[in-house]
Amino acid sequence: MRYALATANPGKIKEMQKILSGLDIEVVTRENLGIEIEIEETGTTFLENAKIKAAAICKASGLPSIADDSGLIVDALGGRPGVYSSSFGGEKLTAEERCDYLLKKMESFKSTEQRSARFACTIVCAFPDGDIISAAGECEGSIAFKPSGSGGFGYDPVFIPEGNNKTMAELLFEEKNKISHRGKALGNFSELLKSYKAGNKK
Repeated sequence: MRYALATANPGKIKEMQKILSGLDIEVVTRENLGIEIEIEETGTTFLENAKIKAAAICKASGLPSIADDSGLIVDALGGRPGVYSSSFGGEKLTAEERCDYLLKKMESFKSTEQRSARFACTIVCAFPDGDIISAAGECEGSIAFKPSGSGGFGYDPVFIPEGNNKTMAELLFEEKNKISHRGKALGNFSELLKSYKAGNKK
């Protein structure tokens, strides 16, 4: 059976296809399906936004649709940027500029303890019959004092996972997937989907 990915982000597509490849499903993208729609993310939580995106692509494609919503939660900034991670500092900033903006906001916080943060991710699958399953994952860590690494995307160059001395952008793709918020969420989601497919609906 085919499942549609709601995201149009190339980095997310690569990660999600890799982790979902262990399931007996065919994963297709919006580009594969020729779906070109703008989805307004009006939710105030990762779960709400993931549901909005999954439902929209499910309706447009007629296929079960998998969406994620994720972001960076920085304790010193009161949980920001959170669900607004992709627009933090302004809609038109590049990923590099957004990282620089975050680092400027963190300049007064000098210790690793003061710079605690986490990536959070929620995965939702919306089915044509109205069923929905969801799973979440987090990756604890801290904000680096300067960007480092060319891998990954988004805030990866300025996020150091807990127990590591490298930023997320310095990790190998396989290393990142083992500890990342999206990797954990997709791992949990995979188990739920296996159960769902076996007829154990919740």
